[in-house]
Amino acid sequence: MSPTKNAAEETQNFTAEERAAMKDRANEVRRSRKAGKNEDLEPEVLAKIADMPGDDREMAQRVHDIVRAAAPELAPKLWYGMPAYAKDGKVVCFFKPGSKFKVRYGELGFNDAAALDDGAMWPTAYALTTIGDAEEKAIAALVERAAG
Repeated sequence: MSPTKNAAEETQNFTAEERAAMKDRANEVRRSRKAGKNEDLEPEVLAKIADMPGDDREMAQRVHDIVRAAAPELAPKLWYGMPAYAKDGKVVCFFKPGSKFKVRYGELGFNDAAALDDGAMWPTAYALTTIGDAEEKAIAALVERAAG
């Protein structure tokens, strides 16, 4: 924070959606400190998916099913209030619903824990408007590779 800005001015730099995501993440961190590392968080992920509006809910459920089938070793968890899948506690991939940030498409994103390195440049997020058979196969292949 610059010396001339107060906390209220600094908060205005974030959208309401971004602030909500930060609050979600803070709650997730607090909860994980209280819970054990081996706690099954899939019910929470499924509940979050069930609360999403129509198209996002359908895509998030498809992504969840694909990830669980392609890389069952990845543990479902919430990350900034979004469905995510982790290996050794580090988020490998996540689904970002378009409705969460009021954008026209959802995203399948990958973090640095994903084993997707391909030379000096590679994508870390994919826009999703629908998931057909071709997209399902592509997502499964990406997730299998990302999980290492």
